[in-house]
Amino acid sequence: MRIFGSQRLDSVLQKLGLQKGEAIIHPWINRALEKAQQKVEARNFDIRKHLLKYDDVMNDQRKVIYGQRIEIMQSENLSDLIEEMRHDVIEEIIKRAIPEHTYIEQWDLKGLKEDCKIILGLDLPIEEWASEEGIAESEIKERLTLASNAHMAEKQVLYSGEFFRNMERSILLRLLDQSWKDHLLALDHLRDGINLRAYAQRDPLNEYKQEAFSLFQSMITALRQSVTAALSHVGEGVGHFSKGELPHGIDPRAHESSKEEIERMMAQFGLEDGEGLQSQGPAMLPEVLPAPEKSLRRNDPCSCGSGKKYKACHGKV
Repeated sequence: MRIFGSQRLDSVLQKLGLQKGEAIIHPWINRALEKAQQKVEARNFDIRKHLLKYDDVMNDQRKVIYGQRIEIMQSENLSDLIEEMRHDVIEEIIKRAIPEHTYIEQWDLKGLKEDCKIILGLDLPIEEWASEEGIAESEIKERLTLASNAHMAEKQVLYSGEFFRNMERSILLRLLDQSWKDHLLALDHLRDGINLRAYAQRDPLNEYKQEAFSLFQSMITALRQSVTAALSHVGEGVGHFSKGELPHGIDPRAHESSKEEIERMMAQFGLEDGEGLQSQGPAMLPEVLPAPEKSLRRNDPCSCGSGKKYKACHGKV
């Protein structure tokens, strides 16, 4: 009533001459209480309605991600999508290292070569290409694309078609889910402090929409690079695993359908005829735990045979 009540209510109560502890019963006061309650409910409704606008931003992004995820799960062949992502990544690293309308001396050749190693899994003579007379950005991009396509074609020859398709889907879904969870956490942190923008005479909701869209674009870019890097480095370091171990993220059930595929994968990881599992011996068997003892009361004889009560022997605190 002090905040949402009428301004004249105080003067009305003084005119009525009410004493301390006396019940307040008057039609005017009842109507004032009803109006104050309506104002409180309207204010709370506006707050909830405003908060839903923040949730709508996240919900729009969720629809995009879930739609992409459903498309990935229902698609039988993701080669076109993976290739498109890889070509987008090549274009991004080219733009980052070779800005438009710049001279060769201004190109970041060292950074481009490092990106090719980390993301594309390629060790290319970038400096030699740049030293060629009349070389242009488009030609370097074309050479990178051809080298990347040949590199991925070798991966597909190394593994069978069905197994490689399942691996592409597994890697893409796993990285997509992880990127989306990290993005949701970033949005929560952004929302916690976005209201401080109001001190700078800015609308927190509009600021949240802009920042959330920027974070979403960064997530998509990072996802493309992560997927491209993961698939480009598939099969590298196969001989560095000890017997009986598999790299994290590889599901052995993904290639159960073909005996030849299983034998080939076991040979690549240094396993022959189950040697990696047999070498573990009894260490792989589950430990047999002793049966639990019968519950003893404090005054029962101790099970050790000492003749003492349980509370004075092994049950002593």
